[in-house]
Amino acid sequence: MEVILLESLPPLGNRGDTVKVKPGYARNYLFPRKFAILATAANKRVFEESERVKHRRDIIEMRSAKDRAGKLADVSCTITVKVGEDDKLYGSVSAVDISKELANQGFEIEKRQVLLEEPIKKIGVYTVDVKLHREVTVPIKVWVVKQ
Repeated sequence: MEVILLESLPPLGNRGDTVKVKPGYARNYLFPRKFAILATAANKRVFEESERVKHRRDIIEMRSAKDRAGKLADVSCTITVKVGEDDKLYGSVSAVDISKELANQGFEIEKRQVLLEEPIKKIGVYTVDVKLHREVTVPIKVWVVKQ
């Protein structure tokens, strides 16, 4: 039975590949999980059209992300925190805090878009990457100052 893969599956192939599999594997595993569809002429046309639509949408999202990156390039955010002895923070500065501060400046950035390896625990200036698209990442300056 020939199927068109809707997802990349390492043992079989990549998205869009037409592969030959056993009927039971297709019926019981690939079709119910929406990993593949039957390779008919109509399904091939539908898949190709959905790929074109997806490609156009991706180009539009990429342009939008590049525009936002241009606006975010010169942005820096200042976060004031309470500090104890030896300039140690009470708590830490996380991606949530950075996204809230950017929202106060008019940039809607989700916390998952802020690429912070670990929370900031000291006062200083940090460069944090913000991922706007899978290919567009912009660095911003984060100033952590005491209150």
